[in-house]
Amino acid sequence: MTNKYDGLNETFDTDFSDQQYVDAKLVKKVNEPKIYDDSENEIKKDYNYTRGNLYSIIEKGQEALNGVLELAQESDQPRAYEVAGQLIKSVSDATDKLLDLQKKIKDLEEDKTPKGPTTVNNALFVGSTAELSKMLKNKSIDENNK
Repeated sequence: MTNKYDGLNETFDTDFSDQQYVDAKLVKKVNEPKIYDDSENEIKKDYNYTRGNLYSIIEKGQEALNGVLELAQESDQPRAYEVAGQLIKSVSDATDKLLDLQKKIKDLEEDKTPKGPTTVNNALFVGSTAELSKMLKNKSIDENNK
């Protein structure tokens, strides 16, 4: 179907293949929403992204902490020391989050590893104690003869 805008599409090198024209009005096709799966690749991607952000936060926090501590020592103002204390807490919280992230990923990987068969063979003797004594006595005599 051609329309009066085809020349413009060629001029501006645009592609409206995912759109259609109805009654001279532009109507976009409705795309299906993307369904995100929790595949291993997505989990690793999110893990690497989060880990990188936490490292960046920790490094920037340490740089800021060095500056604030220097400022606090030069100015001797209580507010500067208070800010330094808050910044120390923030950096330590970020390092805790990094460790928690490691633990969570480890837990996820353990959940995905297939567990092998867990067969338990239990021997059960059904009989009286006298029969058990005889059987054990005969077994010890047979082993002594060998």
